[in-house]
Amino acid sequence: MHIILNPTPLIGSSPNILEPSPEANFFPGPGSCRNTMASLRRFSLVFYVPPASASACKAAIFKAGAGRYPGPGGYTECAWQASGIGQFRPGDAANPAIGKVGELEETPEVRVETLVVGEETVRKAVAALKE
Repeated sequence: MHIILNPTPLIGSSPNILEPSPEANFFPGPGSCRNTMASLRRFSLVFYVPPASASACKAAIFKAGAGRYPGPGGYTECAWQASGIGQFRPGDAANPAIGKVGELEETPEVRVETLVVGEETVRKAVAALKE
């Protein structure tokens, strides 16, 4: 499994303060995520997984708190996925779950991308993927 983690900028915001943005259709009111999530960093978590493991991996990261949209509506378990063919050649120090050391392997994979809010949630989601 390959994991990619990138900070995600907020639309219409400074790095530390969440501001209303017409482009994002997000107008927080009193007591909303403006007060609770404004100081938390947002990340895009991207991973590639065999199709048979995609549902279990998504369930694990959602249980860890990933995939929650911090805007109105209380959206949870948000993700985007696409199927494709992955390619890799395991090196001498590899212990591949699929394929053999030194041989080019092509295999079906699912690319899953989701939003993760807060560094602690990132740690939990990545740990869930590694289990």
